[in-house]
Amino acid sequence: MFLRNIWYYALPASELKPGQMLHKVLLGEPVVFARSKEGEVFALRDLCPHRGVPLSSGRLCGKGSTVDGNTLSEPQIECPYHGWRFGPDGACKAIPSLVDGQQMDVGRIRVRRYPVREQQGNIWIWMPPVSDGPVLEDTPEPDHEPPVMPAVESRQPALIERMIFDCHVDHAVIGLMDPAHGPYVHRSVFWRSEKSMYAKEKAFGPSEMGFTMLPHAPSKNSRFYKILGGGLTTEISFRLPGVRVEHITAGSRGSVVGLTSVTPLTETSTEVTQSFYWTLPVLGALKPLLRPFVRSFLKQDGDMVNIQKEGLKFDPRLMLINDSDVQAKWYFRLKDAWKEAGETRAAFTNPVKPATLRWRS
Repeated sequence: MFLRNIWYYALPASELKPGQMLHKVLLGEPVVFARSKEGEVFALRDLCPHRGVPLSSGRLCGKGSTVDGNTLSEPQIECPYHGWRFGPDGACKAIPSLVDGQQMDVGRIRVRRYPVREQQGNIWIWMPPVSDGPVLEDTPEPDHEPPVMPAVESRQPALIERMIFDCHVDHAVIGLMDPAHGPYVHRSVFWRSEKSMYAKEKAFGPSEMGFTMLPHAPSKNSRFYKILGGGLTTEISFRLPGVRVEHITAGSRGSVVGLTSVTPLTETSTEVTQSFYWTLPVLGALKPLLRPFVRSFLKQDGDMVNIQKEGLKFDPRLMLINDSDVQAKWYFRLKDAWKEAGETRAAFTNPVKPATLRWRS
């Protein structure tokens, strides 16, 4: 149901404080995120292999702390049921109930380790293939890296809003890239209305693991762009599994980067995170107004998928039309190509070709 061997957006880095753990369900799998007091982030499957107790219900023992008379050389998560401890590599480090003379290779007991990356205020997680049996070896390192936001260097997001949509990830992603629903779903003083619709023509090309709407002047019928001033250029890219990046350049005045991340929690629940970076002073002053707008924008999409869910109960055969739904068609082709590459162990080949699309919005 979900793409594997790929990076998913996990959570804002600011949510995971030093010395804390955080539980999440991602792609139907329980995951515990932990940050050591030194700032290191790691993630493990949130189930003790002994009796299935969530490790996040236990405690995070810090590097240098003394546990059972031993000084720890690394942070370890301790299960609350029997005190089994696991390190950042997923290997079991201690089983307190063992006594001298009992022969047992504790290190062969493992929980799945998920590679993570923390960059630009985001924590990304690598989701490997599902394992049916016990984990005996470490997870191989990823063969590519998560996306990097352009023009912001090491900045942290200036604004973050999240919402859970009650739908499969595919419906959330298609809504993300749908250019025709805006005037009907997103009714706002900052956005366009159906009365201001006009024909648009945009050039697209393939890009890393997805496609890009090539640099262009942004829509004239959106008040949001107008508050940024004139001389704007925007580039919008989509990347598997569900990452949309809009980079707005305002000449020498600075940039705005919007990161929209779509992460499946379960088959019927998807988390959508909207993050903004900017170097334009005007947006800092407008932040109190932008937050409710972004929250309202996400809620409008969320409300629509709830309405859609009522129709999907009848399992209708759905349509995708040219040209406004071509991006959705590309998404499914990209997914199929990624799955095929994983199954055949071949290199991923991007199926998207350069194209010019036209629609009214």
